[in-house]
Amino acid sequence: MEKLQETVKKIQPIDQQAVEKAAQRLDMLTKPQGSLGVLEDIVKQLAGITGNPIPRLGKKCVVIMAGDHGVVEEGVSAFPQEVTPQMVINFLNGGAAINVLSRHAGADIVCCDIGVASDVKHPSLIIKKVRYGTANMAKGPAMSREEATRAIEVGIEVAEDKIKGGVNILATGEMGIGNTTPSSAILTVFGCPVEKVVGRGTGIDDKGLALKIKTIIKAIEVNDPDPSDPIDVLSKVGGLEIAGLAGVILAAAAHRIPIVIDGFISSAAALVASKIEPRSVQYMIASHVSEEPGHKMMLEMMRLYPMLHMKMRLGEGTGAALAFHIIDAATHIQSEMATFESAGVSRSSSR
Repeated sequence: MEKLQETVKKIQPIDQQAVEKAAQRLDMLTKPQGSLGVLEDIVKQLAGITGNPIPRLGKKCVVIMAGDHGVVEEGVSAFPQEVTPQMVINFLNGGAAINVLSRHAGADIVCCDIGVASDVKHPSLIIKKVRYGTANMAKGPAMSREEATRAIEVGIEVAEDKIKGGVNILATGEMGIGNTTPSSAILTVFGCPVEKVVGRGTGIDDKGLALKIKTIIKAIEVNDPDPSDPIDVLSKVGGLEIAGLAGVILAAAAHRIPIVIDGFISSAAALVASKIEPRSVQYMIASHVSEEPGHKMMLEMMRLYPMLHMKMRLGEGTGAALAFHIIDAATHIQSEMATFESAGVSRSSSR
């Protein structure tokens, strides 16, 4: 708990003076004010995060947290649990969608076994297993409060290790069969109607969807999570990889590093992080809105605005990896575009 408390204490508001200076320069560039829309918003946010009005991206990294879920025994997933370790190996061997998109974006990938239900061996795997998967939340708490806290701290440790190695922008990724169920449960506890929150995940049919809703309702009734206590919610109806990603997000904010949020599961982690320390939201960049119906609700709850609408629902960090290109583009606009004065272009008379 000490590591978590220390991290949260370090999270401060972004630098508003740097935001204002970035905005002033954007208004001097050869374009109508605000005409580059979200690109300008990204520049100002990055300026506030880094304290540099002309922010530059350096080393990028996608952090993938992997963990299993006991609730899959209720039949809530279209895929069997053994897919989790198989996909972890696929990540580490470079064969998954996130590998392709990260390579294209010039981003590194690290994968951490924080709670896979079996032992996975690979020389590149970070093994910080808190437990072998969560318990079935439909029958009791997914994990203890101590385990949830430890999982958050694992995420902090992994993020800090990458930051020490020179990474200055992070993105969230995950792997865990069944993890849309705890993500939906977390959102339900924080105030959204379960019927509007739950989606089809990896592709369950109508019968499976009804079972998934029933399972989430049962888990919340059995565990009675306290919405005013985010760690209680996480421990009772959450997941180990969700907790780990919450730690990654908090660490990024504590070290003034932008954190690009991927899809539904990553946003569940972001929502938990925002409840632990609301100022952490200032460091989050929403990459896309997924096909999971609850994802849009999560983003709205945090007042985050996704830059991409790609009908994606894969996870892994794929949306975040795509967003790296747009974030890169925004920083190049700020640093490379000519000003009215330098280009000898007349300003609008309405200025």
